[in-house]
Amino acid sequence: MAKKAKTTTTNNNNDKDKDPPPSSSTPKLKPATAINTRHILCAKHSKKEDALAKLRQGAKFDDVAREFSEDKARQGGSLGWKTRGSLDAEYEKVAYGLEVSGVGGPKWGEVKTGFGYHVIMVEGRR
Repeated sequence: MAKKAKTTTTNNNNDKDKDPPPSSSTPKLKPATAINTRHILCAKHSKKEDALAKLRQGAKFDDVAREFSEDKARQGGSLGWKTRGSLDAEYEKVAYGLEVSGVGGPKWGEVKTGFGYHVIMVEGRR
């Protein structure tokens, strides 16, 4: 009988420009049927990287969203409460894996969809 390989994920702090995948640093999240989410949507990768640089410097998520996001949700990137299945599947996969955080100290995830490059944060789960 073969043993199963044990896999572990480590956070290598030597690469400061990369954010760890949400699953590597987040505890097991309770299942949710809806999330309150914000995002920054950029058509170009370079613009998304500029937005991330601001976040890494400590800027508030909603301020960065107002400055960089190219979508119609200009209220600091707020999409409000969304039920599972109402958003793009790739967006949801990242968003439902994120911990709840606030605009002053956001925990974010990134994904590319047919709409562009998203930087996502979650403000609430239920």
